[in-house]
Amino acid sequence: MPVNLGGAAHTVRSHGVAVAKIHMHDWLILLLLVVIEVVLNIIEPFHHFVGEEMMTDLKYPLKDNTIPFWAVPIIAILLPFVIFVIYYFIKKDVYDLHHAILGLLFSVLLTGVITDAIKDAVGRPRPDFFWRCFPDGKPVFHPTIAGNVTAIISGDVMCSGIKSVIKEGYKSFPSGHTSWSFAGLGFLAWYLSGKVRVFDRRGHVAKLCIVFLPLLVAALVGVSRVDDYWHHWQDVFAGGLIGTTIASFCYLQFFPPPYDIDGWGPHAYFQMLAESGNGNQSSATNVNRANVHQSELQSIYIQPQHG
Repeated sequence: MPVNLGGAAHTVRSHGVAVAKIHMHDWLILLLLVVIEVVLNIIEPFHHFVGEEMMTDLKYPLKDNTIPFWAVPIIAILLPFVIFVIYYFIKKDVYDLHHAILGLLFSVLLTGVITDAIKDAVGRPRPDFFWRCFPDGKPVFHPTIAGNVTAIISGDVMCSGIKSVIKEGYKSFPSGHTSWSFAGLGFLAWYLSGKVRVFDRRGHVAKLCIVFLPLLVAALVGVSRVDDYWHHWQDVFAGGLIGTTIASFCYLQFFPPPYDIDGWGPHAYFQMLAESGNGNQSSATNVNRANVHQSELQSIYIQPQHG
């Protein structure tokens, strides 16, 4: 069970500034990731070739998002953040709060950069691409010349729709909604598994339900992307894989594995305890020596009895 081994509480007021200064460069890297993410959303993605014969799988209806873009940060960032803050008010551990927030932001932003970089590079059309490209339902294609023959049906599309809508239509792979959701909620699942000691070998299935609940929410977000015809199933699968992988790396960067004996707290907390223990090394050494001498005396008296 998580306990405060350091004696006094380590609050935001008492230790917050010191902890933030130690990781100042990490926060600067986060700002850099934000800038890269903005640039990746501004630049034009690669326009994948779309011939007339390819339109069969791209004529799904153009629908609104069941889960809008603005709701994804609420699900993937704000919800885990609220849980981190609640745990902080219970345990008064600024090390846990700081590293949970830092790890969450790294998980989401790294996932966003990787996802959008792949989107721009691949340029896969969305399932509703036909209606994005041809709002009036009248397809037009560039003519291509193969030898002396003009083959209109093999030419690329000549879109007549709104430019921003067409641009978004080339960003199908992978799913950003899904990758962000699994990045944030996947990190939360790791965090909860450490706090409830899910791998304590006592067989409490309720703990697994707590851990799997965030993953279920992320999976439902991914399913909605297929139901809305904004993504192919492969896009959602790849997005979930990217988000889960990045969340796992980011969590283990700041916290021990949940099955570890110290899996309930961040690495920095135990490092702080080790460093603060050096100041009391003399008194601690005397206590340890007394314990050692006592155990040695016990072994001396026990061994002859067995002989």
